[in-house]
Amino acid sequence: MRKKLVAGNWKMHGSLADNAALLAAIKPALAGIEAAVCVPFPYLAQVQAALAGSSLSWGAQNLSEQAKGAFTGEVSSAMLLDFGCTYVIVGHSERRSLYGESDELVAKKYLAAQAAGLTPILCVGESLDERESGVTEQVVARQLDAVIGMAGVASLAKAVVAYEPVWAIGTGKTASPEQAQAVHAFIRGKIATLDAGVAEGLTIQYGGSVKAANAAELMAQPDIDGGLIGGASLIADEFVAICRAAAQ
Repeated sequence: MRKKLVAGNWKMHGSLADNAALLAAIKPALAGIEAAVCVPFPYLAQVQAALAGSSLSWGAQNLSEQAKGAFTGEVSSAMLLDFGCTYVIVGHSERRSLYGESDELVAKKYLAAQAAGLTPILCVGESLDERESGVTEQVVARQLDAVIGMAGVASLAKAVVAYEPVWAIGTGKTASPEQAQAVHAFIRGKIATLDAGVAEGLTIQYGGSVKAANAAELMAQPDIDGGLIGGASLIADEFVAICRAAAQ
């Protein structure tokens, strides 16, 4: 049975006080449920201290493809390991669109994460223009192929894929359960042509304005194995409800 995983992406939000309140609320409410939070680098130590020994994991939102050296402002995989990270998001649409991360760079970051023993959450997805042009599958296939070409399909056995329609992130628009399921099924089917076992075991999250109100219907789809949650992960009741919907 595939692992269900909900991961909160705090993006550039948080303060020591706000984080403490949020973590104190979600930790007991999610006891025994496997979930994760991916937080800004400065708060990794706080999250590590708060969640150690719980069923919740934590991770970062980005990493450098470089191991070490004169790369001012970058953070390496080894540094993330020092703070107990399990996961790291790679290729989030905001990194691709706002900071110009190419498919090749995303693949290099994915490799760097896996080489260190971190589990990459690989984000793929299309823009509104791409969806309206009918090229969703071509875009998602290109993004996957960059990683598979560099790391091999077997590497996906130690990764999570997150499908995030860019047009549904932070916009309040959500892909319908049927729209989301169709792309998730395409991703699994594409990988199955290379390795059926890897495809069947792969956790594919949906990310795109998931809320408590729509979580159960999304998570009920056969190829949706959890969520990568943005804004709702900052609201304790919302995040807990989404995690419970996935676990059920």
